[in-house]
Amino acid sequence: QVQLVESGGGLVQAGGSLRLSCATSINIGSIIAMGWYRQAPGKQRVLVASITRGGVTYYEDSVKGRFTISRDNTKNTVSLQMSSLKPEDTAVYYCNARWATTRDTWGQGTQVTVSS
Repeated sequence: QVQLVESGGGLVQAGGSLRLSCATSINIGSIIAMGWYRQAPGKQRVLVASITRGGVTYYEDSVKGRFTISRDNTKNTVSLQMSSLKPEDTAVYYCNARWATTRDTWGQGTQVTVSS
């Protein structure tokens, strides 16, 4: 079973930056894909960015050019660098690890609040 520990959320003004990190309990190189999701109040959880074991990345349209996902295989972490933040980026952000074809694990979530 994979465990995930997230860090890096907080309060930031619009236009600012934050970096989220997610540490895995196993060798990240063995994880099929890792992603960051977010859930705003009253809305569904949506995929924001993901990165596969092979390094292929995906970004949701609203964050393209502002967010960057990366993984550090030496530290078993995946990070989400968020820049030019907007109030609509406010949400709880969740790390997800797909470590088998039909198995995945969620982090506990970290709050990101962007003030206008």
